Amino acid sequence: MAKLKAKVGAKKSGKKSSAGKALDRSPSHLLHRALQLALDIYTEETGPDAVTQRQYAVLSAVAAQEGLTQTDLVRATGIDRSTLADLVARMIGKNLLARERSTVDARANTVSLTAEGRASLDAAAPRVAAADARILKLLPLRKRDAFLSVLAELGSAADALVEVDEVEAAPKTKVKKPKKVKAEKPAKAAKAPKVKAAKPVKTKPASKAKKTKKAAAPEPANAA
Repeated sequence: MAKLKAKVGAKKSGKKSSAGKALDRSPSHLLHRALQLALDIYTEETGPDAVTQRQYAVLSAVAAQEGLTQTDLVRATGIDRSTLADLVARMIGKNLLARERSTVDARANTVSLTAEGRASLDAAAPRVAAADARILKLLPLRKRDAFLSVLAELGSAADALVEVDEVEAAPKTKVKKPKKVKAEKPAKAAKAPKVKAAKPVKTKPASKAKKTKKAAAPEPANAA
């Protein structure tokens, strides 16, 4: 790649459009342009065969503390989880990193530098330092510390967002509420069986004597 010759901040002739003026006040646009510049300088200083800027960040983080988990690397490098998982897998394939089961958490894996990974890190370190020096030289000396402080604050803000995302993504464990123990009701006194009062025996009045049959008609008097 050709050396960057354009002077940063050089004024161009001509009036800017309203869209151009809006971009001049856009942090996302300005950061994107600054990142492109930084990556171009990194590639020029390190060469096409060196580790990439993200690979260098991972190697540096692992070298600073062996036995980091993937979650630890996300926090140390600021690379999102899915991108980091793919990056680590490719670095293991290139024999730059080695993976092993964590001795602290059996469910997690840790990574460590291989001999080849250590050699790649040592070879890239002075070139990366030269790239960083070139970037800072693009700014006035009095603004460099403030520039680095602002970048550090943005990095801290990014770390805070990552922690929030991890908390929200973590499965929520429901705390079982203790069952309420119902107070035992006092035993009810056994009810005495109801004794039904004997019904008075109804005595039927003596049956009236059957009416006597009608007296037979008197016999006719004998004829004289």
